Amino acid sequence: MLKFIKNLFDDNAREVKRLQRVVDEINGLEPAVAKLTDEALRGKTAHFKQQLANGRSLDDILPEAFAVVREAARRVHNMRHYDVQLIGGIVLHQGRIAEMKTGEGKTLVATLPVYLNALTGRGVHVVTVNDYLATRDSQWMGQIYNFLGLSVGLIVHGLDWEQRRQAYNADITYGTNNEFGFDYLRDNMALHPEQLVQRELHYAIVDEVDSILIDEARTPLIISGMADKPTDLYYTMARIVPKLVQDTDYTVDEKAHTVLLTEEGVSKAEKLLGVPNLYDDSNLELTHHLNQALKAHALMKRDRDYVVKDGEVVIVDEFTGRLMFGRRYSDGLHQAIEAKEGVKIERESQTLATITFQNYFRMYKKLAGMTGTALTEEEEFRKIYGLDVVVIPTNKPMIRNDMPDLVYKTKEAKYRAVVEEIVRRHATGQPVLVGTISIETSELLSSMLKKKGVPHQVLNAKYHEKEAEIIAQAGRLGAVTIATNMAGRGTDILLGGNPEILALSELRRQGQSEAADPAAYQALVAKYKQQCEEERRQVVELGGLHIIGTERHESRRIDNQLRGRAGRQGDPGSSQFYISLEDDLMRLFGSDNIAGLMEKLGMEEDVPIEHALITKSIETAQKRVENRNFDIRKHVLNYDDVMNQQRELIYSQRRQVLTGQNIADNIQETIAKVVARSVDAYCPEGVHQEEWDLAGLLDYAGQLYLPGHNLQVADLEGLGRDALREELLVRARELYKAREAELGAATMREIERVVLLRLVDEKWMDHLDAMDQLREGIGLRAYGQKDPLIEYKFEAYEMFNNMIANIQDDVVRYIYRVNLVPEQPREQRVVVENRTSDEGPRKPLRKEQQVGRNHPCPCGSGKKYKKCCGK
Repeated sequence: MLKFIKNLFDDNAREVKRLQRVVDEINGLEPAVAKLTDEALRGKTAHFKQQLANGRSLDDILPEAFAVVREAARRVHNMRHYDVQLIGGIVLHQGRIAEMKTGEGKTLVATLPVYLNALTGRGVHVVTVNDYLATRDSQWMGQIYNFLGLSVGLIVHGLDWEQRRQAYNADITYGTNNEFGFDYLRDNMALHPEQLVQRELHYAIVDEVDSILIDEARTPLIISGMADKPTDLYYTMARIVPKLVQDTDYTVDEKAHTVLLTEEGVSKAEKLLGVPNLYDDSNLELTHHLNQALKAHALMKRDRDYVVKDGEVVIVDEFTGRLMFGRRYSDGLHQAIEAKEGVKIERESQTLATITFQNYFRMYKKLAGMTGTALTEEEEFRKIYGLDVVVIPTNKPMIRNDMPDLVYKTKEAKYRAVVEEIVRRHATGQPVLVGTISIETSELLSSMLKKKGVPHQVLNAKYHEKEAEIIAQAGRLGAVTIATNMAGRGTDILLGGNPEILALSELRRQGQSEAADPAAYQALVAKYKQQCEEERRQVVELGGLHIIGTERHESRRIDNQLRGRAGRQGDPGSSQFYISLEDDLMRLFGSDNIAGLMEKLGMEEDVPIEHALITKSIETAQKRVENRNFDIRKHVLNYDDVMNQQRELIYSQRRQVLTGQNIADNIQETIAKVVARSVDAYCPEGVHQEEWDLAGLLDYAGQLYLPGHNLQVADLEGLGRDALREELLVRARELYKAREAELGAATMREIERVVLLRLVDEKWMDHLDAMDQLREGIGLRAYGQKDPLIEYKFEAYEMFNNMIANIQDDVVRYIYRVNLVPEQPREQRVVVENRTSDEGPRKPLRKEQQVGRNHPCPCGSGKKYKKCCGK
């Protein structure tokens, strides 16, 4: 009765029940599909495509298509989709998020909607968090698609244009979020149509959707080139800031992540810098550098926010504990940290192209996602991406025991208790997985366990393939594994161990591979299967895998991910979090009441509080932080949306030029606009003719659209504004026709295309810089009772219009003047992408040829190389 009432008011339960009807229909088709020969099953793909061509929809053919994929998976991998997996597949096809617990087989679920949507021929993208998972899934699930006659592509780091284009032209393309995003940006920097690799963005399934669309949404993808800015000021500030005293010269607000100078601090800084007024207009750069140096000194902590590795400052991802090679803090903060640590300051870069993951993924016509933890962030998914979350029931009941948190007074006491618990459970043989937030904590616990003589593995999400192998064995008898949040994600932990991975590891040790000797591999699998079965029986008796969390994360979702590593497919398991009042979450968001209670009770350092109410109050603190973080991301997105409208307009027009549309009409229109604008500027409406600046107009026309003209002021006197505009436009068009006749129509079109692309890129980069600076200072408008976002929209619109006018002026100027030079080999720009550590080394593209600084630029602009592409 209680269950009936609960379902009556539970939208999710009602939705699952509704989808179950479709599942029943798929199950009804199973016997007939199972009787088909392999050839007939493969023939279903052409049959479905024909039905779609005849006007049927994907929803019409869904039950039969899903039944076909289920049967193909059974024949290829001996894996049959459970009913709950079919529900997950329907949810993904509908363009929603399926929340499925760890171990429920999300990788297999994706095959259903991927196959169905690939039948349209418009391409399906499956997005994963790293190259290892993309490669593994494309090879593993690719066998099912190949069996059914569909092609599979893979996008990973290090492919050339041709390989990328082939991968995108496949029916199904696997890859990482970074690769898809960077390819989109590179396509919109291409100077030749054959450099384009992506097709339309039709349908994407994002694996670990919470990690990609929320955790990584704060950091935009940036392709940058080097800018010439001096670095000595950073070192100066790094010497001055340690002389300032916290709470006297500056205050730190860790919650808001800000540092503010006090009056005393301002006076002291002025003396140290030798300037009379730090906030004078001429000292704006000094103030900015000082603020960034203060942030680097007071807020950014070594081995928590960043590490110094091989003389480089490398950011540590706060969510995953991964080292983010190539990622840099913006706006001079990274350089300030480099100066603080005394390492070489890398030159600042100029943004060439940028996009946030939010805006990239919103460009897909249909978007879906899957993860073990999405419900806590449903509001954000709905508001930003228009995605709702459906919680898919587990195939077998969940019996994991989630124990209340243990709260200690100090970190030292907490870590001692964690190590004692690991030692106690290890002695019985129960496997333990310890989750940490930082690399620092992993190393500390590792050294404490070494002293106790406990063998263990430490993973910090850096070597994905190796970590997947280790994490897969974290459920073996007596295993102790310490891992940062993301380590080995996407890998199942099987109690007793994974025989396939053990067999592969054994072959590798012998210097062989599965492909070279399948018989030896099968023999090893059979051997390890027996061993793993025996171990599994013992581990189940001991209570399954025990999860220990060494700290609560500010997001409940990340804690749930850790808990979810135990209790898969009805396995036993348990979890417990250890917390101290010195942890960041407790210190900043809600430990006062608990600390007061501990003091009153006179509790000792090593005695924890354990109560469900404490766990509840911690979750309330987490909710507060989650809401704050959502507001920050929404704020970032509101500003980026303004930029995004401009980006889409520029990129769509750029694409039209690039793909060879005849732009002669556009150029004629541009000439007309430039002429009209010049007449409006020098002969304004409402001003008497005698006050018009005709000499200035002729001078301006000579610089832009009438080079070398012989017009005199007397020739224009007495003409009205319309007649004047017409006269200049006729002459400009005659000159254009003469130029076209001289160069030839085909050459003229190519010149127009190249000039337009070069100028759009150059002006767009400058505009990106200007928009960054505008955004930096726009918040101050709030002091004048104005909404900064509305002011930003107005100013951005004005700046965009100015940029378009500048592009038009320069296009006209170049087209009338550009000279032809012998064709040079094409060069590639030296660019840097802000990649994460797992995607291979970042190597800038080398220039094919050396051009002297004072030689004519090979692009044909007529400028010296140093003033054009060498700039």
